[in-house]
Amino acid sequence: MPDPTTDESSPGETTPAEPVEPAPLLTLRDGLPTITDDPGGLRTVVERVASGTGPVALDAERASGYRYSPRAYLIQLRREGSGTALVDPIAYGDLSDLDAAFGGAEWILHAASQDLACLREVGLVPRRLFDTELAARLLGYPRVGLATLVEVIMGRSMRKEHSAVDWSRRPLPQPWLEYAALDVEVLIELRDIIGDQLVKTGKDTWAAEEFQHLIDHVPPPRQDPWRRTSGIHKAKGRRGLAAVRELWIVRDRIAEERDTTPGRLIPDSALIAAANAMPTARTSLLDTPGFHGRGARRFADQWLAAIDRARKLRDSELPPLTIRTDAPPQQRIWVERDPVAAARLAKAREAINAFAEEHEVPVENLLTPDYLRRVLWRPPDAGAAEMEDAVARELGDLGARPWQIAITAPILAEAIVDPGEIPQPPPGRSRHRDRNGREADHGDQPAGT
Repeated sequence: MPDPTTDESSPGETTPAEPVEPAPLLTLRDGLPTITDDPGGLRTVVERVASGTGPVALDAERASGYRYSPRAYLIQLRREGSGTALVDPIAYGDLSDLDAAFGGAEWILHAASQDLACLREVGLVPRRLFDTELAARLLGYPRVGLATLVEVIMGRSMRKEHSAVDWSRRPLPQPWLEYAALDVEVLIELRDIIGDQLVKTGKDTWAAEEFQHLIDHVPPPRQDPWRRTSGIHKAKGRRGLAAVRELWIVRDRIAEERDTTPGRLIPDSALIAAANAMPTARTSLLDTPGFHGRGARRFADQWLAAIDRARKLRDSELPPLTIRTDAPPQQRIWVERDPVAAARLAKAREAINAFAEEHEVPVENLLTPDYLRRVLWRPPDAGAAEMEDAVARELGDLGARPWQIAITAPILAEAIVDPGEIPQPPPGRSRHRDRNGREADHGDQPAGT
């Protein structure tokens, strides 16, 4: 969907610059509510919410960058007939009574995937959901931050200067609470406008399936989370990786015990530097880049013990350089590894990109890129007539939603059955696959033979 602020003047036409009036600030219609942090206050909020009507606008503030836990430190909600409430979840731990007051009402959140986990942690679980950010993506809005959408769609500006503050602080300053309350002030109206646009563009079914997926999806635990250490590719060999792992585990344990972000103890770059230097004494450890803060000095003995454990590991105990996965190889080597698969991917991407452009929807929302690569690298073993159904089943098994399957399964099936022009692999031995993914050794043949 085009941004209504875009200049529509013809190319080459000179238009005198005119001052643009800033959008008026969004303000609280009902004033700032007092924060709810005692049993009596929560009972009052529950009663008000239960007596309200329609959907419930929700938001949560965490302390990312300050605390280890991703828990919510403030929950904001607004409902027609009950007004806005600011609830301190730290004062309660369990908000199942509030959840019961919502009943089956639709929840409205912006970027719901960021907040659903911490809301579930205190007993708040949606039955129905509308995500204004995700809906705006499906509609093709180029920028989908809440402040941008409120300005573009509703003609109001929002201050965002408190978006990265430490919400675990107590007491919370009044300007922070005003900022938090404004995040739910117009969510209900914004949902109504965007919801109408979804219906008019025929994307309401797409959105409903995406919202249900957000409710149902539980991310799997990460395998070897220490491998996500920034700069880990700089670690020297398997023993260097082992040292990164041991240091990461110690840092994560200390951070959890102290409820602080791991990087506030020592940064990732320090883990890599120490893993490569393998210092044996406190002085040499503290001379290592990144080991200059209080966390480095206070826990120096534990960092050294972690490095020593890595040093003493037998070769058979060292972690592999990479973890085995069933994921396709990196796309840059598809032509070398399997030219036919590379042709399938190129043809399917061209068609999917064309559909996405025509319907103003981001390609990554049309189909998860990993699903696309998996199906085209090892396509189903099916005949041409059955290929579309086989692709649809495989996409469903991977987690694609029905609307995504309906659009992309025919495209992928066509690319598998008729991949088009096959790119030439570089000279040398290569492994090729037929259109159904079966490998055939073509030997050490010159390209093009």
